[in-house]
Amino acid sequence: MCLAIPGKVIKIEGRKALVQYPGVTNAALISDEKVKVGDMVIVQMGIIINKVNKKQATAMQKAWENK
Repeated sequence: MCLAIPGKVIKIEGRKALVQYPGVTNAALISDEKVKVGDMVIVQMGIIINKVNKKQATAMQKAWENK
Protein backbone atom coordinates (compact mmCIF):
# COMPACT_ATOMS: atom_id res chain seq x y z
CA MET A 1 0.00 0.00 0.00
CA CYS A 2 1.26 3.46 -0.87
CA LEU A 3 0.25 6.47 1.22
CA ALA A 4 0.32 10.01 -0.12
CA ILE A 5 0.37 13.32 1.68
CA PRO A 6 -0.31 16.65 -0.01
CA GLY A 7 2.61 18.70 -1.27
CA LYS A 8 2.97 22.18 -2.71
CA VAL A 9 4.14 22.75 -6.29
CA ILE A 10 7.07 25.16 -6.11
CA LYS A 11 8.44 24.95 -9.66
CA ILE A 12 7.30 23.73 -13.09
CA GLU A 13 9.44 22.95 -16.12
CA GLY A 14 7.51 21.46 -19.02
CA ARG A 15 5.70 18.38 -17.67
CA LYS A 16 7.87 18.12 -14.56
CA ALA A 17 7.09 19.75 -11.23
CA LEU A 18 9.05 20.20 -8.04
CA VAL A 19 6.79 19.36 -5.09
CA GLN A 20 7.61 20.42 -1.53
CA TYR A 21 6.48 18.30 1.43
CA PRO A 22 7.23 18.76 5.11
CA GLY A 23 10.97 18.05 5.31
CA VAL A 24 11.57 17.00 1.69
CA THR A 25 11.25 18.19 -1.92
CA ASN A 26 10.73 15.73 -4.81
CA ALA A 27 10.26 15.86 -8.56
CA ALA A 28 6.98 14.63 -10.07
CA LEU A 29 5.49 14.27 -13.53
CA ILE A 30 2.39 16.28 -14.33
CA SER A 31 -0.44 14.09 -15.60
CA ASP A 32 -3.57 15.56 -17.18
CA GLU A 33 -4.19 17.91 -14.25
CA LYS A 34 -3.91 21.65 -14.88
CA VAL A 35 -1.24 22.36 -12.28
CA LYS A 36 0.39 25.68 -11.48
CA VAL A 37 2.96 26.88 -8.96
CA GLY A 38 1.38 27.17 -5.53
CA ASP A 39 -1.14 24.34 -6.05
CA MET A 40 -1.44 21.61 -3.43
CA VAL A 41 -1.26 18.17 -5.06
CA ILE A 42 -1.28 14.45 -4.36
CA VAL A 43 1.52 12.43 -5.96
CA GLN A 44 1.49 8.66 -6.46
CA MET A 45 4.51 6.81 -7.85
CA GLY A 46 6.08 10.10 -8.98
CA ILE A 47 3.01 11.33 -10.90
CA ILE A 48 0.67 14.14 -9.84
CA ILE A 49 -2.74 12.48 -9.76
CA ASN A 50 -4.91 15.14 -8.15
CA LYS A 51 -5.08 18.72 -6.97
CA VAL A 52 -6.54 19.46 -3.53
CA ASN A 53 -7.65 22.72 -1.99
CA LYS A 54 -6.04 24.21 1.13
CA LYS A 55 -8.81 22.92 3.42
CA GLN A 56 -8.42 19.36 2.10
CA ALA A 57 -4.62 19.57 2.30
CA THR A 58 -4.73 20.78 5.91
CA ALA A 59 -7.13 17.99 6.93
CA MET A 60 -4.92 15.37 5.25
CA GLN A 61 -1.76 16.71 6.89
CA LYS A 62 -3.40 16.67 10.33
CA ALA A 63 -4.60 13.10 9.81
CA TRP A 64 -1.09 12.06 8.73
CA GLU A 65 0.48 13.69 11.81
CA ASN A 66 -2.02 11.93 14.11
CA LYS A 67 -1.61 8.46 12.60
